[in-house]
Amino acid sequence: MIKAVFFDLDDTLLWDQKSIKDAFIATCKLAQERYGVDPILFEEAVREEARNLYSSYETFEFTKMIGINPFEGLWGNFLDETDEFKKMKEIVPGYRKDAWTAALKALGIDDPEFGSELGERFPQERRKLPFVYEDTFETLDALKGKYKLLLLTNGSPDLQNTKLTITPELVPYFDQIVISGDFGRGKPDPSLFEHALSLLSLEKDEAIMVGDNLMTDILGASKVGMKSVWINRHNKERNEVMPTYEIKQLAELFGILDELNEKALKNN
Repeated sequence: MIKAVFFDLDDTLLWDQKSIKDAFIATCKLAQERYGVDPILFEEAVREEARNLYSSYETFEFTKMIGINPFEGLWGNFLDETDEFKKMKEIVPGYRKDAWTAALKALGIDDPEFGSELGERFPQERRKLPFVYEDTFETLDALKGKYKLLLLTNGSPDLQNTKLTITPELVPYFDQIVISGDFGRGKPDPSLFEHALSLLSLEKDEAIMVGDNLMTDILGASKVGMKSVWINRHNKERNEVMPTYEIKQLAELFGILDELNEKALKNN
Protein backbone atom coordinates (compact mmCIF):
# COMPACT_ATOMS: atom_id res chain seq x y z
CA MET A 1 0.00 0.00 0.00
CA ILE A 2 1.12 3.55 -0.67
CA LYS A 3 1.09 5.35 2.67
CA ALA A 4 3.05 8.50 1.79
CA VAL A 5 3.60 10.90 -1.08
CA PHE A 6 6.96 12.69 -1.34
CA PHE A 7 6.87 15.97 -3.25
CA ASP A 8 9.67 18.00 -4.73
CA LEU A 9 9.24 21.77 -4.20
CA ASP A 10 10.69 23.85 -7.07
CA ASP A 11 8.78 23.56 -10.35
CA THR A 12 6.60 20.81 -8.87
CA LEU A 13 4.53 22.73 -6.30
CA LEU A 14 6.14 26.17 -6.64
CA TRP A 15 6.65 27.57 -10.13
CA ASP A 16 10.19 28.72 -9.42
CA GLN A 17 11.20 29.19 -13.05
CA LYS A 18 8.37 31.70 -13.53
CA SER A 19 9.39 33.58 -10.37
CA ILE A 20 12.98 33.81 -11.64
CA LYS A 21 11.85 34.80 -15.14
CA ASP A 22 9.59 37.58 -13.84
CA ALA A 23 12.33 38.85 -11.51
CA PHE A 24 14.68 39.03 -14.51
CA ILE A 25 12.05 40.90 -16.56
CA ALA A 26 11.49 43.47 -13.78
CA THR A 27 15.24 43.99 -13.17
CA CYS A 28 16.24 44.10 -16.83
CA LYS A 29 13.57 46.75 -17.40
CA LEU A 30 15.62 49.10 -15.21
CA ALA A 31 18.59 48.70 -17.57
CA GLN A 32 16.29 49.37 -20.52
CA GLU A 33 15.08 52.57 -18.85
CA ARG A 34 18.63 53.69 -17.96
CA TYR A 35 20.55 52.70 -21.09
CA GLY A 36 18.00 51.64 -23.71
CA VAL A 37 19.29 48.03 -23.79
CA ASP A 38 17.13 45.26 -25.19
CA PRO A 39 15.85 43.58 -21.98
CA ILE A 40 15.68 40.14 -23.63
CA LEU A 41 19.29 40.30 -24.79
CA PHE A 42 20.33 41.66 -21.43
CA GLU A 43 18.62 38.82 -19.55
CA GLU A 44 20.41 36.28 -21.78
CA ALA A 45 23.72 38.03 -21.06
CA VAL A 46 23.12 37.99 -17.28
CA ARG A 47 22.18 34.31 -17.31
CA GLU A 48 25.31 33.49 -19.33
CA GLU A 49 27.66 35.54 -17.11
CA ALA A 50 26.03 34.11 -13.97
CA ARG A 51 26.52 30.52 -15.13
CA ASN A 52 30.16 31.14 -16.04
CA LEU A 53 30.99 32.92 -12.79
CA TYR A 54 29.10 30.42 -10.63
CA SER A 55 31.01 27.49 -12.07
CA SER A 56 34.34 29.25 -11.39
CA TYR A 57 33.94 29.38 -7.59
CA GLU A 58 35.40 26.80 -5.19
CA THR A 59 31.86 26.12 -3.93
CA PHE A 60 30.65 24.91 -7.35
CA GLU A 61 31.00 21.15 -6.71
CA PHE A 62 29.21 21.56 -3.39
CA THR A 63 26.35 23.53 -4.95
CA LYS A 64 25.95 20.87 -7.63
CA MET A 65 25.86 18.10 -5.03
CA ILE A 66 23.30 19.92 -2.84
CA GLY A 67 21.34 21.15 -5.87
CA ILE A 68 21.63 24.97 -5.87
CA ASN A 69 21.56 26.57 -9.31
CA PRO A 70 23.27 29.80 -10.45
CA PHE A 71 20.04 31.82 -10.37
CA GLU A 72 19.35 30.85 -6.76
CA GLY A 73 22.83 32.21 -6.08
CA LEU A 74 21.66 35.53 -7.52
CA TRP A 75 19.08 35.98 -4.74
CA GLY A 76 19.91 33.65 -1.84
CA ASN A 77 21.71 34.82 1.31
CA PHE A 78 22.86 31.36 2.50
CA LEU A 79 22.72 32.14 6.23
CA ASP A 80 23.39 28.48 7.00
CA GLU A 81 25.79 27.08 9.58
CA THR A 82 28.12 24.76 7.63
CA ASP A 83 31.49 25.88 6.29
CA GLU A 84 30.48 25.50 2.63
CA PHE A 85 27.40 27.66 3.11
CA LYS A 86 29.49 30.22 5.00
CA LYS A 87 31.77 30.38 1.95
CA MET A 88 28.75 30.90 -0.27
CA LYS A 89 27.49 33.67 2.01
CA GLU A 90 30.84 35.44 1.48
CA ILE A 91 30.87 34.85 -2.28
CA VAL A 92 27.33 35.83 -3.29
CA PRO A 93 27.38 39.62 -2.80
CA GLY A 94 30.35 39.90 -5.18
CA TYR A 95 28.83 37.27 -7.47
CA ARG A 96 25.61 39.26 -7.84
CA LYS A 97 27.44 42.49 -8.57
CA ASP A 98 29.94 40.85 -10.96
CA ALA A 99 27.30 38.90 -12.94
CA TRP A 100 25.16 41.97 -13.61
CA THR A 101 28.20 44.23 -14.24
CA ALA A 102 29.75 41.73 -16.69
CA ALA A 103 26.42 41.45 -18.54
CA LEU A 104 26.27 45.25 -18.90
CA LYS A 105 29.83 45.18 -20.19
CA ALA A 106 28.92 42.48 -22.70
CA LEU A 107 26.40 44.97 -24.12
CA GLY A 108 29.01 47.74 -24.18
CA ILE A 109 28.12 49.47 -20.90
CA ASP A 110 30.79 50.00 -18.25
CA ASP A 111 28.92 50.91 -15.05
CA PRO A 112 29.85 48.78 -12.00
CA GLU A 113 27.76 50.97 -9.70
CA PHE A 114 24.62 50.25 -11.74
CA GLY A 115 25.64 46.58 -11.93
CA SER A 116 25.72 46.52 -8.14
CA GLU A 117 22.31 48.21 -7.96
CA LEU A 118 20.80 45.62 -10.32
CA GLY A 119 22.46 42.82 -8.35
CA GLU A 120 20.63 43.96 -5.21
CA ARG A 121 17.35 44.69 -7.00
CA PHE A 122 16.99 41.15 -8.42
CA PRO A 123 16.66 39.48 -4.97
CA GLN A 124 14.00 42.03 -3.99
CA GLU A 125 12.02 41.28 -7.16
CA ARG A 126 12.33 37.50 -6.65
CA ARG A 127 11.04 37.72 -3.10
CA LYS A 128 7.99 39.68 -4.28
CA LEU A 129 7.10 37.06 -6.88
CA PRO A 130 6.26 33.64 -5.42
CA PHE A 131 4.15 31.59 -7.83
CA VAL A 132 2.33 28.42 -6.84
CA TYR A 133 0.89 26.16 -9.55
CA GLU A 134 -2.89 26.34 -9.81
CA ASP A 135 -3.40 22.69 -8.89
CA THR A 136 -1.00 22.59 -5.92
CA PHE A 137 -3.37 23.40 -3.05
CA GLU A 138 -6.37 21.42 -4.28
CA THR A 139 -4.10 18.37 -4.71
CA LEU A 140 -2.59 18.73 -1.23
CA ASP A 141 -6.06 19.30 0.26
CA ALA A 142 -7.29 16.05 -1.28
CA LEU A 143 -4.25 14.06 -0.10
CA LYS A 144 -3.92 15.46 3.42
CA GLY A 145 -5.28 13.04 5.99
CA LYS A 146 -5.29 10.10 3.58
CA TYR A 147 -1.51 9.97 3.10
CA LYS A 148 1.55 11.13 4.96
CA LEU A 149 3.06 14.03 3.01
CA LEU A 150 6.78 14.78 2.88
CA LEU A 151 8.52 17.64 1.10
CA LEU A 152 11.91 16.57 -0.29
CA THR A 153 13.79 19.50 -1.74
CA ASN A 154 17.33 20.18 -2.87
CA GLY A 155 18.97 23.41 -1.78
CA SER A 156 20.19 25.64 1.00
CA PRO A 157 18.00 25.43 4.13
CA ASP A 158 18.03 29.23 4.38
CA LEU A 159 16.92 29.71 0.78
CA GLN A 160 14.34 26.90 0.69
CA ASN A 161 12.88 28.14 3.99
CA THR A 162 12.73 31.65 2.50
CA LYS A 163 10.62 30.23 -0.36
CA LEU A 164 8.36 28.54 2.20
CA THR A 165 8.15 31.74 4.28
CA ILE A 166 6.87 33.71 1.29
CA THR A 167 4.32 30.95 0.52
CA PRO A 168 3.39 30.07 4.14
CA GLU A 169 0.22 28.17 3.16
CA LEU A 170 2.34 25.22 1.95
CA VAL A 171 4.09 24.28 5.19
CA PRO A 172 1.11 22.96 7.25
CA TYR A 173 0.38 20.25 4.68
CA PHE A 174 3.63 18.40 5.35
CA ASP A 175 4.40 15.86 8.06
CA GLN A 176 8.10 16.27 7.33
CA ILE A 177 10.20 18.75 5.33
CA VAL A 178 13.62 17.48 4.22
CA ILE A 179 16.12 19.93 2.70
CA SER A 180 19.27 18.51 1.13
CA GLY A 181 21.52 21.19 2.63
CA ASP A 182 20.46 20.11 6.14
CA PHE A 183 21.17 16.47 5.36
CA GLY A 184 24.49 17.04 3.57
CA ARG A 185 23.68 15.24 0.31
CA GLY A 186 21.31 16.20 -2.51
CA LYS A 187 18.92 14.28 -4.76
CA PRO A 188 19.57 11.86 -6.50
CA ASP A 189 21.78 10.52 -3.68
CA PRO A 190 19.92 7.43 -2.40
CA SER A 191 20.88 8.13 1.22
CA LEU A 192 18.65 11.25 1.18
CA PHE A 193 15.64 9.17 0.09
CA GLU A 194 16.44 6.50 2.69
CA HIS A 195 16.61 9.24 5.33
CA ALA A 196 13.20 10.59 4.22
CA LEU A 197 11.66 7.09 4.38
CA SER A 198 13.10 6.52 7.85
CA LEU A 199 11.55 9.77 9.16
CA LEU A 200 8.10 8.32 8.40
CA SER A 201 9.11 4.73 9.37
CA LEU A 202 8.24 3.50 5.86
CA GLU A 203 9.53 0.90 3.45
CA LYS A 204 10.45 1.95 -0.11
CA ASP A 205 7.27 0.42 -1.61
CA GLU A 206 5.04 2.39 0.81
CA ALA A 207 5.92 5.81 -0.64
CA ILE A 208 5.92 7.42 -4.07
CA MET A 209 8.04 10.38 -5.26
CA VAL A 210 6.53 13.20 -7.33
CA GLY A 211 8.86 15.65 -9.05
CA ASP A 212 9.67 17.54 -12.24
CA ASN A 213 13.36 16.65 -12.53
CA LEU A 214 14.35 13.33 -14.09
CA MET A 215 17.98 13.61 -12.96
CA THR A 216 17.24 14.31 -9.28
CA ASP A 217 13.69 13.36 -8.22
CA ILE A 218 13.12 10.41 -10.52
CA LEU A 219 16.65 9.01 -10.63
CA GLY A 220 16.95 9.24 -6.84
CA ALA A 221 13.66 7.42 -6.30
CA SER A 222 14.67 4.67 -8.72
CA LYS A 223 18.02 4.24 -6.94
CA VAL A 224 16.22 3.21 -3.74
CA GLY A 225 13.50 1.22 -5.52
CA MET A 226 10.69 3.74 -4.92
CA LYS A 227 7.98 4.31 -7.50
CA SER A 228 8.09 7.74 -9.11
CA VAL A 229 5.78 10.17 -10.88
CA TRP A 230 7.35 12.64 -13.31
CA ILE A 231 5.25 15.81 -13.49
CA ASN A 232 5.97 17.11 -16.97
CA ARG A 233 3.85 20.25 -17.20
CA HIS A 234 5.97 21.94 -19.85
CA ASN A 235 6.44 19.08 -22.33
CA LYS A 236 10.11 18.47 -21.59
CA GLU A 237 11.97 15.82 -23.56
CA ARG A 238 12.47 12.58 -21.69
CA ASN A 239 16.04 11.28 -21.32
CA GLU A 240 17.31 7.82 -20.37
CA VAL A 241 15.85 8.05 -16.83
CA MET A 242 12.51 6.23 -16.73
CA PRO A 243 9.82 7.32 -14.27
CA THR A 244 7.20 4.77 -13.20
CA TYR A 245 4.51 7.23 -14.33
CA GLU A 246 4.38 10.50 -16.25
CA ILE A 247 1.66 13.12 -15.74
CA LYS A 248 0.92 16.65 -16.95
CA GLN A 249 -1.25 17.79 -14.01
CA LEU A 250 -1.11 16.89 -10.34
CA ALA A 251 -4.77 15.77 -10.44
CA GLU A 252 -3.64 12.72 -12.44
CA LEU A 253 -1.92 11.52 -9.27
CA PHE A 254 -5.18 10.35 -7.69
CA GLY A 255 -5.84 7.71 -10.36
CA ILE A 256 -2.29 6.38 -9.96
CA LEU A 257 -2.59 6.13 -6.16
CA ASP A 258 -6.00 4.42 -6.38
CA GLU A 259 -4.68 1.92 -8.93
CA LEU A 260 -1.58 1.09 -6.85
CA ASN A 261 -3.60 0.62 -3.67
CA GLU A 262 -6.25 -1.53 -5.38
CA LYS A 263 -3.45 -3.72 -6.73
CA ALA A 264 -1.89 -4.00 -3.26
CA LEU A 265 -5.25 -5.04 -1.72
CA LYS A 266 -5.74 -7.73 -4.37
CA ASN A 267 -2.25 -9.09 -3.78
CA ASN A 268 -2.83 -9.39 -0.04
